[in-house]
Amino acid sequence: MKVLNLYSGIGGNRKFWTDVEVTAVEINPEIAKIYQDFFPDDTVVIADAHQYLLEYYKEFDFIWSSPPCPTHSRINFFLNSKGIIRYPDMSLYQEILFLRTFCKGKFCVENVRAYYEPLIQPIEINRHWFWANFNITKIKVREYSIGKMCGKNQTERRKNLEWAKSKSYDYDLINIKLKNKHNCLRNLVNPEIGLHILECARGIIKSQDITQKTIFD
Repeated sequence: MKVLNLYSGIGGNRKFWTDVEVTAVEINPEIAKIYQDFFPDDTVVIADAHQYLLEYYKEFDFIWSSPPCPTHSRINFFLNSKGIIRYPDMSLYQEILFLRTFCKGKFCVENVRAYYEPLIQPIEINRHWFWANFNITKIKVREYSIGKMCGKNQTERRKNLEWAKSKSYDYDLINIKLKNKHNCLRNLVNPEIGLHILECARGIIKSQDITQKTIFD
């Protein structure tokens, strides 16, 4: 199964994927290097994921896209009150509309729960929204937060981090030398959700393969 993992970060969504041939696209070379260390068998491309999607979307069975979320997140209420005023980056909806219209494989676009009503209705799991052209069944997973601002105090943040480590998410890489490492960690999609969504897509792909074989046998 050929998978395109756009805006890959360090690969939270990809953590538990198996039996896949992954091309990951990340624009930050430092972050791309960390991803490559985690997943040495993946092809890692340092490029603009938004443009890469336009050029190569036809080559993959499954596309995962996680466009940048800061201009959509609820923190914009706070920022607006402090005089930091900005538009939401509509490349998120550009990708959803493009994939819904032209993608022949399966796709999932992920972002945080936004401060506005969604323009296209998503599936909601924990604090994330997902748009896909297949059915994503509900899944209950523990939400975890390990960024600087997550948790009421240092003790709570440490408990969240220890829980994440206990789930084999390998967040010992918090010791890596990366300027925005807390943002990088905070932006991770829960690997259990990433696996669940891939399995939902893979199940549909498998059923389609079976149908095709039945027709031509």
